[in-house]
Amino acid sequence: MLMSFRWYGNKLDKIPLKYIRQIPGMKNVVSAIYHIPVGEVWPYEDILEIKNQIEAAGLTFKTVESVNVHEDIKLGLATRDRYIENYCITLKNLAKAGVDVVCYNFMPVFDWTRTELAKELPDGSTALFYDENIIRNLEPSKMVEEMEKGSNGFELPGWEKSRLASLKQSFELYRDIDEEKLFANLKYFLEGIIPTAEECGIKMAIHPDDPPWSVFGLPRIVTCKENLERIVKLVDSPSNGLALCSGSLGANPNNNIPEIFGHFAQIGRLHFAHVRNIKIYEPGVFSEVAHKDDTSSLDMYAIMKALHDAGFTGPLRPDHGRMVWGEEGMPGYGLYDRAMGAVYLYGLWDAIDRCSKGSFSAK
Repeated sequence: MLMSFRWYGNKLDKIPLKYIRQIPGMKNVVSAIYHIPVGEVWPYEDILEIKNQIEAAGLTFKTVESVNVHEDIKLGLATRDRYIENYCITLKNLAKAGVDVVCYNFMPVFDWTRTELAKELPDGSTALFYDENIIRNLEPSKMVEEMEKGSNGFELPGWEKSRLASLKQSFELYRDIDEEKLFANLKYFLEGIIPTAEECGIKMAIHPDDPPWSVFGLPRIVTCKENLERIVKLVDSPSNGLALCSGSLGANPNNNIPEIFGHFAQIGRLHFAHVRNIKIYEPGVFSEVAHKDDTSSLDMYAIMKALHDAGFTGPLRPDHGRMVWGEEGMPGYGLYDRAMGAVYLYGLWDAIDRCSKGSFSAK
């Protein structure tokens, strides 16, 4: 397991790399190129610049999250071939810089969705929160406004203004796209990029839909074990894999998270793990909580044991965190709680590993 931490670069992230380096056990930084429009080629020089910054801090840059997929590809428009070609060039440039895992998602229009970015929890910390009851009575444009208001001045990943500039038009284009058509468009995309990924030694890792159900009537397909099985078989290659997120999939209590993580790790299709905790209050209503939380809905120990027992060696990050101790920053992406989460997960991993080897004595 390669403990990793997401970082948005010097211009967008207030957290210095030197602080990330000080987190015990932290080895790898997950990042991306943020100033290039979706669908355009990431220049090698720009990739090399961020790689050099990260390595100068004593960390590695092996994982990208995300090379976003242009909406024309998801819609299956005639223009998609140009964007797929650009995507392949970007993969080649990333591989040249030493990146070997690339995360992406296939969510129409919106990325992750929340109804509140700073929900106060009983301990006084704040966290990302979702309430389906609010979504049902909310116009998409209004939600975009609310997300921007709660962003603390940051441009949230997946909620870039350029991406949402033509919201009404985007919904109209998806009017005739159902789950089966979205699956077909994903297959076309994978058939276009996986040969390049194989050639470059890159493992593609699709992220689950967050939350794992339809939002505003838009189709979502990366939602459950059955669909994940179908996705890895669309193009049967080790380069066609998954970035499983416990919090995303876990928002649906019907998803057995330890079983899903263990299964796909065992068959070699889990390339990236996001391990975070949530508390489900009722169907469709949940909050993100601390990794160590006795009232939570997910079992961090069982998830980490499933990964360990399956021999998982890929990158793993604590994903989102609460805002604690008065920290101000990008919602979900502060330093303190993500650092605590990483150390907690590492502690679980070390204990599981030592017990599996019968090594109980002190070092």
